[in-house]
Amino acid sequence: MRRRFITLASLIAAIVGVLASPAGAQQLVDAGGEHQGGLAFVLFALMVFIIGFALFFMDRIRRRPTDEDGLPGS
Repeated sequence: MRRRFITLASLIAAIVGVLASPAGAQQLVDAGGEHQGGLAFVLFALMVFIIGFALFFMDRIRRRPTDEDGLPGS
């Protein structure tokens, strides 16, 4: 039983290590290079909008009225 646990833990650690390796790639877009400043700006703006939309969506879901609120028409 203990050997199976160690094998499973090692397998999970190896899978996580392989899947997380692309996150180690720092600076995928070099804004200081030739003609890449525009791409860096567009990617940054896109990231800001995605994060903002996600925060808005999560807040909206959290504040969704339920039947227990006693709202008229529900």
